[in-house]
Amino acid sequence: MFGFLGVVGFIVFVVFGIMWIVSLVKKNGKAIRNIIISVVGLFVMIIASVMGIGSVVNDVMNEIDDDAKQVLEKSSESNDDEDNNENEEETEKESNDDVPREHKAALKKAESYANNMHMSKKAIYDQLISEYGENFPEDAAEYAIDNLEADWKENALKKAETYADGMDMSNDAIFDQLISEYGEQFTEEEAQYAIDNLE
Repeated sequence: MFGFLGVVGFIVFVVFGIMWIVSLVKKNGKAIRNIIISVVGLFVMIIASVMGIGSVVNDVMNEIDDDAKQVLEKSSESNDDEDNNENEEETEKESNDDVPREHKAALKKAESYANNMHMSKKAIYDQLISEYGENFPEDAAEYAIDNLEADWKENALKKAETYADGMDMSNDAIFDQLISEYGEQFTEEEAQYAIDNLE
């Protein structure tokens, strides 16, 4: 609407401006009338433009406000999530601060055995307390095993794949090696899972 008025005002300004210049050249009495109409057209154009721009600015500001509200809502939600995560991390850190250094070291070593060598729970425990292995005290080894997150069935499967691919052993021989107390020391359930999923 205001854009249309601005265009009309501009046209009036130009037309009567030209008529004013022509009247000055001809030196007739219509010059003052044309100047007044031209100036009125100029004011209409300026006012319409300002109001049109004001309307556009208001629309843009409303959109910015809406966008800002959405961003703040999302930010608030993510801050709540971050606060919850920070609280969990602080609780975990506090509980870790109470754990003796040797227990933490045993847990790291147990994680390495589980994730890199795919050892069983029993084999890791024995390695941790062995005087020929890591030589940790039993309470540190127990802490490590209790806090170790490992998929023992998957570890058994990885060991079974090593025996099948590297040594071409039969399924029965692999099963026996997986459950042997002198071998891998997996449970029968873990060993059976490995045999069932061996390719």
